[in-house]
Amino acid sequence: QVQLVESGGGLVQAGDSLRLSCAASGRTFSIYPMGWFRQAPGKEREFVSAISWSGGYTNYADSVKGRFTVSRDNAKNTVYLQMMSLKPEDTAVYYCAARADKSSGRHSVYGGPSDYDSWGQGTQVTVSS
Repeated sequence: QVQLVESGGGLVQAGDSLRLSCAASGRTFSIYPMGWFRQAPGKEREFVSAISWSGGYTNYADSVKGRFTVSRDNAKNTVYLQMMSLKPEDTAVYYCAARADKSSGRHSVYGGPSDYDSWGQGTQVTVSS
C-alpha cells in the first residue's frame, strides 16, 4: 500500500480558493492512478476528481467541473486539487486515494471508492457563506 498525507484544508469564505496537496510515499507513485473524494457530515463519501498516472487524463464530478483542477507532480510524489469559486456545499473532509495497481493503463481514471486501496487521513475544508 501507499501512505498518503493530505494538507491545505482550512476555513474560507464562499468564492475563495484553496489548493489541497497529497504527498505519497513509495517509489512507484508515478504509475498509480489517484483520486480525490470528500465526505460531508451525515453523507456518504463522494467522488470529486481523478487523474491517471500519466497525468494526461482527468475526470471530475459534475458538481465541481469547471471549478476544481486536479494535477500531479510525479517527481515530487504529490497530487494536487486546486479548488476555486468555493461554495458552502463544498464543505467536507477531503481525502486523496491511490490505486496501487501497476497494470493500470496510462490513461485510466477511476471514480469509485472501491477502485482505490490506499487512503489518506483527510483534510477539512469549510466554506462559510
